[in-house]
Amino acid sequence: MSKKALFNPPWWAVNPHIQTILPFIFKVTKPKVFRQRQELPDGDFIDLDWLGNPQNGEPILVIAHGLEGSSESHYVRRMLLAAKKANLCAVVHHHRGCSGEPNRLARSYHSGDTEDFAFTLSQLKQYYPDSTLYAVGYSLGGNVLAKYQGTAQASSLLERAVVVSAPLTLSACAKKLENGFSKVYQSHLIKQLQHKMVNKIEQQDLTSQMPVTKAEIKQLNTFYLFDDKVTAPLHGFAGVEDYYTRSSALSVLKHIVKPTLIIHAKDDPFMTDAVIPTPAELSNQVEYELHNFGGHVGFIEGGWPWKPKFYIENRVIDYVLKNDKAQQGQS
Repeated sequence: MSKKALFNPPWWAVNPHIQTILPFIFKVTKPKVFRQRQELPDGDFIDLDWLGNPQNGEPILVIAHGLEGSSESHYVRRMLLAAKKANLCAVVHHHRGCSGEPNRLARSYHSGDTEDFAFTLSQLKQYYPDSTLYAVGYSLGGNVLAKYQGTAQASSLLERAVVVSAPLTLSACAKKLENGFSKVYQSHLIKQLQHKMVNKIEQQDLTSQMPVTKAEIKQLNTFYLFDDKVTAPLHGFAGVEDYYTRSSALSVLKHIVKPTLIIHAKDDPFMTDAVIPTPAELSNQVEYELHNFGGHVGFIEGGWPWKPKFYIENRVIDYVLKNDKAQQGQS
């Protein structure tokens, strides 16, 4: 179901690029976290950054970052602070190779990679069986979370989930980033991906396992090209269109059976209207918020340019703890 927009930006932040870029410039201080190395079944690893000390029976909020993000990302920092304020234990699930140390295998992560995320959730349930698990995913991490919810269905280990600024239709988003000012974002992210792949080839002697050479990587200057020549072959897809089709979460939203909130901004410079689901594409367990403004993982709702205030963090806390707050109100 759709929900009427609750978010309105201040007059100075109606521009989508201000919404997208300003939070990156004025990052809040990250609260103290401790790192846990999680070994994966295929011999690789991912790192988890914990806020607070997890206790069996106490709820845990799992945070999935976006493309080339980490616990240092501006939106993750703010979410950690909000969780701390709410006395909610939180853990950042890093995608492979995103915690500051290259992962061991040639493969990396991608927009439809639900296996690593599902493994993290299963490990949490193993060690904290009585803890309620919540999750919030941003951008690429949001698409992963939505796809997990839609494919796991009743087997989802999450009580509630929030998906923010997710590229639910990957092909349309890739094309959007090839035009206008959106090319600036594409260039910034592509350079990070190229640098990471070149370093992996040089430092880990993985040349024979890579589908492209160092010289070829430097020529892949769009997401479409990079995904076709690197992402798709490294992760078992027939090509870029196969990757985009099978990894986009839009088609599985109707199969979600655990409460899930999806938040989009209509002016998101990474997106087109192709990411907006129709009512028929949503299950009755999906609450959909489409805001006219907000940019990409922005949603500045007040303050001033040098000290902005944000909408998303309080919305996430209110949504995932909805039942707890209702029970407190009845007691």
